[in-house]
Amino acid sequence: MLKDEQTGDEREEKHEQETGKEGREEEQAACSDERQALQLENIVRSGAVITRRGRHTIHTVSIIGQVEGHYQLGEGQKSTKYEQLIPMLVAAENSEAIDGLLIILNTMGGDVEAGLAIAELIAGMKTPTVSLVLGGGHSIGVPLAVSAKRSFIVTSATMTLHPVRMNGLVLGVNQSFSYFYRMQDRIIRFICEHSKISPERLRELMLKTDEIATDMGSVIDGEQAVKEGLIDRPGGISEALEELEQMILENE
Repeated sequence: MLKDEQTGDEREEKHEQETGKEGREEEQAACSDERQALQLENIVRSGAVITRRGRHTIHTVSIIGQVEGHYQLGEGQKSTKYEQLIPMLVAAENSEAIDGLLIILNTMGGDVEAGLAIAELIAGMKTPTVSLVLGGGHSIGVPLAVSAKRSFIVTSATMTLHPVRMNGLVLGVNQSFSYFYRMQDRIIRFICEHSKISPERLRELMLKTDEIATDMGSVIDGEQAVKEGLIDRPGGISEALEELEQMILENE
């Protein structure tokens, strides 16, 4: 009789364990589905994704369209909003779970101060960073491309170098020209500090008058960008990820 009772108790205990196991599996599956849903929402909303590469976690952010600054762009224009990107970069730098940051660029430029602020933030990160220019890295996209510790560009991509432009009301006084000059100097200084191009050569490319119709500046392709020392290496996504992986291992 005692044996039967013990057997019944054991059966009941086994049943509870199995029920608990099933409950935990369902909870884990639900958590996994929730994480995937949140990640998909994050991709759609901000163009960012966090993935595992081996035993390392890589945060990928994309800078696409126009860099939106203090003023909201019109409907129908693709943009990267600096008020979303800056907190994302701060979180990546502050997170112990993030081992490296990959920045994908296909931008036409945009707000100068917002773009330069993002570039300075990336340049100041201790987290290993790699940038990859796809399509285009124009205007303020140039400082963004060189702000990472290593930069890559595909051969079909282009980069436009030109003087600072200003929208809206511009007063024809000496102070306005002084402001333009100082802003241009800030951009040139940043680019040269984070690449191998010289200030003299960069100014020469920016002030060319025979390359862009009805405008000043230069449009260079991926091969020339590397040759000029603006970008570190030619390559695509696999080369960029391999370099980032190597940097993470060296940083450990």
